[in-house]
Amino acid sequence: MPGRSLSSSVLEWPDREAVGRAARAWAEEEARRHPELVRLGIFGSWASGDWGVGSDLDLVAVVRASDRPFHERARDWAYEKLPVPADLLVYTEAEWERLMAEDSRFARMLRERTRWIWPQRPDGEAG
Repeated sequence: MPGRSLSSSVLEWPDREAVGRAARAWAEEEARRHPELVRLGIFGSWASGDWGVGSDLDLVAVVRASDRPFHERARDWAYEKLPVPADLLVYTEAEWERLMAEDSRFARMLRERTRWIWPQRPDGEAG
C-alpha cells in the first residue's frame, strides 16, 4: 500500500479570506501609487468561490485616463506582491463604459461577477 513520504512536498494555497484581505490591502497601497484609480475589482474564480490550488486572481482596474496602450498598463502595478499569481486588466473610464454597453459574453460576465474591492465606502463595503 503506498504511503506518504516525509520528504514529499505539499502544495499549500491561501484560502479565499486570506486572498481577499491581501487583495484589499494591495488595492489600498496601489490606490496611493495610482491617483488615477477610480475602482478596482476581482472577477473570475476567486470572486465566484470556484478557486482551487493553482488558481490565479483576476483583477480589473478602472482609471480616469491613460496614455499607454491597453496591453502595457498592467506593467505599472505591483501585483506580484499578492499571495497568488494575478492577472490585471486596466481600463480607462471611457473604455469601461464602452465595454459595459456591449452585449458580449465577457462584458456580461464582468457586469455580473466583478466584486469591487476599492474604494471602500463608509459602511465598509467596496464601492
